[in-house]
Amino acid sequence: MKKNTLLPLSIAVAAAVSSPMTLADDSLTFSGYARYGMAYQSGDSELVDVDGQLNARSVGRLGNEYNGGEFQLSKGFEGPNGTEWDVVVMLNHWNATDWGSAGDVDLVKAYAAGKNIFKSQPDMVVWAGRDFHQRPQTGLNDYFWMSHDSQGGGFKNLNLGGAKLDFAAVGQVANGDSGSLGDDSGKYAITSKLHDIALGESASLNLYANYGFASEAAKGEAYEDTAAYQLAGELNFSGQRFILRYSDNAQNAVFDLAEGRTALLASFDGSTSLSERAAVEYLAAYQKLEEDSDSSEDRANYNVIVRPTYSWNDIHSTWVEAGYSVVDYDNDDKNSAWKVTFSQNMSIGKETWDRPMLRFYATVGEADNKTADTKVDTFTVGAMWEAWW
Repeated sequence: MKKNTLLPLSIAVAAAVSSPMTLADDSLTFSGYARYGMAYQSGDSELVDVDGQLNARSVGRLGNEYNGGEFQLSKGFEGPNGTEWDVVVMLNHWNATDWGSAGDVDLVKAYAAGKNIFKSQPDMVVWAGRDFHQRPQTGLNDYFWMSHDSQGGGFKNLNLGGAKLDFAAVGQVANGDSGSLGDDSGKYAITSKLHDIALGESASLNLYANYGFASEAAKGEAYEDTAAYQLAGELNFSGQRFILRYSDNAQNAVFDLAEGRTALLASFDGSTSLSERAAVEYLAAYQKLEEDSDSSEDRANYNVIVRPTYSWNDIHSTWVEAGYSVVDYDNDDKNSAWKVTFSQNMSIGKETWDRPMLRFYATVGEADNKTADTKVDTFTVGAMWEAWW
């Protein structure tokens, strides 16, 4: 089956529609991401979380995730004028409200994109519709440190010579209780990314600048006159990455439009090979959140995650992930949590990113939440599969 070469199709679903364009081939491209399995709980909580955490799965995602998946179909077209097109639709299901779904199936993509539209910019992609948008991620804690999934339009990969530019104007989708099935919420964003800036032979830099605002549809809302912005840099070097992000009236998205909120994130992650069979992945992050309207919510989240891996052969591997997270409130309350997961894996290849993968795992951990005066322990054993395709 021919792969979609126009855009990287992260976790997703799409359907073909009739078109006067010539079909690029006679088949659909099916791509996506999913993980499903059983988790037997023998403790206070199935998962390990710390109250008030800012850095997503701050004690680590291995053996500490919800079930769910994103399933996409796409159809390619080629025009007689030399343009190339994709029509894409994606459905998803997540068994978690913090992933934008209450357990239902949700429509998260429905867009069309064209390439080779401008002869002077043959690699620039112009798109419009609903899409995953500007969602850079750190893997070990499963954190989208920016996330502007939305509907609107823009372009990607405008070649400026020495750098490429992405730019878009998008509107937040009004979710409601049923997921991303509404229209514009009244919150809008201008997003930009200047990327692939080469710094020598082994380093590159990406720069982000975003601006959020409301339309007249927000009249009467607390945020009607609020604007937000984000600035961020992402430095990649020799398999490592350092991220610095500042948000004003926002945290992860300028759609927040939260008056008086500021957030500063510094994150470092990467991986190192120890031998032909052994490697270690790691992440350390700090994020400070301040809320002018409620100083009791002012806090910092520190977390560190280490995941050593060993491949016994090109099928079987063993992973151990250990994580520790502290949420330190300005009023002297402090929450903390730790987690260790042992996972025995079978996969399609020996590299840590090879999928599909079957996992048989055990997770142990504890969360000590001083703000709620609770101490929660976790012991969970499970079996699951994970794949992206």
